[in-house]
Amino acid sequence: MDWTWTPEDLVGWLLDVPGRALLIVLIAIVLRWLAHRFINRLTGRAAKGAVPGILAQSKAGVFLADLRNGSSERRRQRAETMGSLLRSIASGVIWSIAFVMVLGVFGLPIAPLLTGAGVAGVALGFGAQTLVKDFLSGIFMILEDQYGVGDAVDVGEAVGTVEAVGLRVTRLRDVNGTVWYVRNGEILRVGNHSQEWARTVLDVTVAYDSDLELVQRILREEAHALSTDSTLAAVIIEEPEVWGVERFDKDGAVVRTVLKTAPLHQADVGRALRSRVLRRFDEAGVRIPSTTLPPSGGTA
Repeated sequence: MDWTWTPEDLVGWLLDVPGRALLIVLIAIVLRWLAHRFINRLTGRAAKGAVPGILAQSKAGVFLADLRNGSSERRRQRAETMGSLLRSIASGVIWSIAFVMVLGVFGLPIAPLLTGAGVAGVALGFGAQTLVKDFLSGIFMILEDQYGVGDAVDVGEAVGTVEAVGLRVTRLRDVNGTVWYVRNGEILRVGNHSQEWARTVLDVTVAYDSDLELVQRILREEAHALSTDSTLAAVIIEEPEVWGVERFDKDGAVVRTVLKTAPLHQADVGRALRSRVLRRFDEAGVRIPSTTLPPSGGTA
């Protein structure tokens, strides 16, 4: 075999094989830049509450429209997370295709490589089922806006405030300050105390010989007074309701009052209302069974 190359042969080879490979790489770089630019603009508009008209009626538009619900900070966090995921997927797809095309330009066999990659992918899939499950669960949690940073949530094994939401792990801090790292794939149900609104439910047990009409009137008056109080009026979003006698216990009749509040403020409203009701009951002579609640001078 004659391995002698003339300068013309060398120039022709350089223009043919490496030149085509370089062109493929340059095209991949440009496509990646365009894809990232498009994703950044898309998620940037979603973070501000706007969805491009061309996508508004598509399935992607439905997801992006959902990003508009809630606070601007929440939208921004979700948009950035989804933008990072979409950019990673776009880069992976573009560079994988470019790599295979470059191998083809240099005359290397592509079929065995693709077959080997398929077998390796299957093996990796079996070996990393838990990891894949965590990532998929994280993606859907973000798309469905099940919770976000700052939300108070109950995810079964841990209860606390969300400090970080990743595609694999969610980080919570409980009331004692303990930080919990929960794998997204292990979260089977989520109780979110921070979305849209919350409710304060106050059940008061009064003796059976109490005047229930008086009891309900006191509850109604104190709940209404609390809803107009300057310190808590802003977090009580609807007129309080006294639902009446909820049930009969061995100690007495249970009367229920409910107040619709802003998220995470139901405990503050409940404490304030209990204090008001206890004082009014003392003034009106309404007796609360001692086994249910200590005397007004004691500690609860």
